[in-house]
Amino acid sequence: MTRMFSTTAAAALTALAITAPAHADPVAYAIDASHAQAIFSYNHLGMSTTFGMFSGWTGEILFDADDPASSSVTASIPTLAMFTGWEQRDGHFQSDDFFGTTEDDMVTFTSTSIEVTGDNTALITGDLTINDITQEITLDTVMNFSGAHPVPQMNGVPAIGFTGTTQILRSDFGAGMLAPFVSDEVDVTISLEAMAPQG
Repeated sequence: MTRMFSTTAAAALTALAITAPAHADPVAYAIDASHAQAIFSYNHLGMSTTFGMFSGWTGEILFDADDPASSSVTASIPTLAMFTGWEQRDGHFQSDDFFGTTEDDMVTFTSTSIEVTGDNTALITGDLTINDITQEITLDTVMNFSGAHPVPQMNGVPAIGFTGTTQILRSDFGAGMLAPFVSDEVDVTISLEAMAPQG
């Protein structure tokens, strides 16, 4: 359900390309785990929409200012980090009915291609792994910010922020219990910030 992620970097890549100096070396931007979330939602029995979150992603955006399409994104988070706001539901999702989660299980995303589609938009395609199953997804991304970090204590470190959306089928990841009564389709929105090294 995190198909997402770490994934929406393409938009950031485009805007940075406009302002970066010519022939700049690729720069590694570390994902800020305190501001990196993937929100998922699905229809429950046609009666309501249920929401959940994976918060605290870590990873890297390697941005090539001369050729944004050659940039890359990697991100990961423990499967146990999933939170829906209802303890019994969280426990059911982590059970063998869905993920059979162990402490070492991770949700990961690794980009395989980036298609720049506008001044601040891009499509990021990559491999999403959930439940030890890998599927290709594409994130439709928008860059929200690119420039010096606005908080004075950050000393103007280069920062980027973006949002990406996609839809996945949970049955593709071995978590299809109760579909289609509980929707197989899961909508995902990822929003995150990343920063270059200081100094």
